[in-house]
Amino acid sequence: MTPNYDKHPKSKVGLDYLGLENNKNVHWNLKPSELYEKAICRGEAFLTKDHALVVHTGKFTGRSPKDKFIVDQPSIHDDVDWGEINQPISEEVFDNLFTKVQNYLGDKELFVKDLFCGADKNNRLQVRVVSEVAYHGLFAHNMFIRPSNDELVDHEPEFTVLAAPFLEADPSVDGTKSSTFIICNFEKKIILIGGTMYSGEVKKGIFGVMNYLLPKKGIMAMHCSANHDENGKTAVFFGLSGTGKTTLSADPDKTLIGDDEHGWSDEGIFNFEGGCYAKTINLSEEGEPMIYATTKMPGTILENVILNDDREPDFDDVSLTQNTRCSYPINFIPNASKTGTGNHPENIIFLTADAFGVLPPISKLTPEQAMYHFISGYTAKVAGTERGVTEPQATFSACFGAPFMPLHPTAYAELLAEKIRKHGSQVWLVNTGWTGGAYGEGSRMKLTHTRRMLSEAIAGNLENVEYVEDANFGVMVPTAVDGVPSEVLVPRNTWNNPEEYDLKARELASMFVENFKQFEDQASEELLKAAPRVS
Repeated sequence: MTPNYDKHPKSKVGLDYLGLENNKNVHWNLKPSELYEKAICRGEAFLTKDHALVVHTGKFTGRSPKDKFIVDQPSIHDDVDWGEINQPISEEVFDNLFTKVQNYLGDKELFVKDLFCGADKNNRLQVRVVSEVAYHGLFAHNMFIRPSNDELVDHEPEFTVLAAPFLEADPSVDGTKSSTFIICNFEKKIILIGGTMYSGEVKKGIFGVMNYLLPKKGIMAMHCSANHDENGKTAVFFGLSGTGKTTLSADPDKTLIGDDEHGWSDEGIFNFEGGCYAKTINLSEEGEPMIYATTKMPGTILENVILNDDREPDFDDVSLTQNTRCSYPINFIPNASKTGTGNHPENIIFLTADAFGVLPPISKLTPEQAMYHFISGYTAKVAGTERGVTEPQATFSACFGAPFMPLHPTAYAELLAEKIRKHGSQVWLVNTGWTGGAYGEGSRMKLTHTRRMLSEAIAGNLENVEYVEDANFGVMVPTAVDGVPSEVLVPRNTWNNPEEYDLKARELASMFVENFKQFEDQASEELLKAAPRVS
């Protein structure tokens, strides 16, 4: 019997606003099982032994930041922090590409998913994803918040992602930099995607929209994970990719609110998403049991993961990319929050993977230092992570998520500082990188030690311990944490040659100061005083 894909709740808003009203081959709000079937039958995906879906995204296994643009319009021109990240493009270029996409998708099989971004009903965004691949439909179903059938009928999209991954632009004709384009038009409320199947563009495109809209309402938009304990004590974890944001928030003793994107309103924090998008490189059952368990579940998407002969994922195989990932609904995590909301955070953690091996494993920040480190957004790349990287390289990404922040970094930093002052949040800097030497000489911080330090800090057990001031960065470092060897806490003591540590620490401090020069003209005197000391 041929499946009937058309018996699903359908929004009263059709596709006429996209110029696709004449397409008769549109599937509305298919269930995961149906999207599975479509993805496999269309050759987009295949199955693991445990019936998770595997997708290889082709040439692009990550985002294409150089091909991402915002349409420069009078209504937003003065708000956007234009530059290499927020690249302007003209309305004419957008309109021509929009027409090209409309013509291309006019007779294609299309998959529409109507969803929400934001667990706070007063501040959520009604989102529509339209794509020529079923895989995008399942990804959107996993990652965004899923409406009820009644909500679907009344769903009116406030922003639409229109994806044509197999349509390539001609830069000489279309005004793009390459055959790939990701263009956000705030007035038309459309994100146009072409030339890439990588689904992270769908997720992060909407994240960028939220990061533009929410601060205008006094709501902090955050690239962070979050959890809370049994007493409702909330912690948020900021950090760039590879710093442990997902791993450390997925604590079996805590309730997971979300693993990547949140808002902080006057009522508390709320998850933007309804799912998780975890990196799977070197994933193991021993190291991250809850995330590992999701990879065995039907409904999970494994992106660019290689299977062995028994059709089991080989998470150590990076032959396609180091950016292997899994996407799954957040309820696949047993201790996930049912509401996606939490109280005002009592603790804020900035995560950095310091490959220079000089930052303390945990340290306490003043509000001014918190702003400074938030604007800096430091972590480090290590040898082998990217072509041409042969030694540790400092990486600074403002607000721990510069590629997704349309406004100037100080706008987010000032809003964060206001929230911290109002609610008395304590900010911690946690180094999940190297100790006892730089990458190649020292060793990676033990996850058990990091978890213990965070647990003690969040529980309030570090309030009355002795602290020493770090000579280079001015942060306060505890000299004792229950369950952690004391020699680990002060990084200089972990190096065989303390003089080499001093040199490397001054080198990194200088990098901080040099990077921050781009923000000095909009920084207060108090903020500038929070900079590392460079002799």
